[in-house]
Amino acid sequence: MKLIIYDNHIKIQYMTESNKINSPPRIMIVDDESDILSVIKRGLESKNDFRVETFSKGDDAINNFQNHPPKYYDLVITDIRMPKINGFELYRRIKENDPTMKIAFITAFEINKEEFSKVIPSVDVTHFISKPVSISKLREKIKSILEDDGDGADADTSNDN
Repeated sequence: MKLIIYDNHIKIQYMTESNKINSPPRIMIVDDESDILSVIKRGLESKNDFRVETFSKGDDAINNFQNHPPKYYDLVITDIRMPKINGFELYRRIKENDPTMKIAFITAFEINKEEFSKVIPSVDVTHFISKPVSISKLREKIKSILEDDGDGADADTSNDN
């Protein structure tokens, strides 16, 4: 048993890595807009094909990530612009703990992957999700990312609903 204390809640954890067998992929979503988090969580969990844990603060997400066994999460989706710890810092800190973790950025801003790589070469991101995005498109994108072997194909999701 693990007792994890965050700024806004306490979580008692009984989960072990062995419990994950045959369970839906576990997704961490980090965004400072709580209404977006609740809509995404509800939408993705509605068909029981994903388990979603949401965080409105980057530091809470990092603490949570570090307090779980390796491979607890299958994917992290983070907003880029957040107070205190932005999405790039969150990416860097998660990759320090697990270099193989799949991470996607979700943003309302237009992102050109090639220009992004030139400006911030230390962040090797192949997946961007544009806001707004429908739950069905987000669901498709997540499945694509989880199946991706890391070659970067299918790297962008536009905001077409």
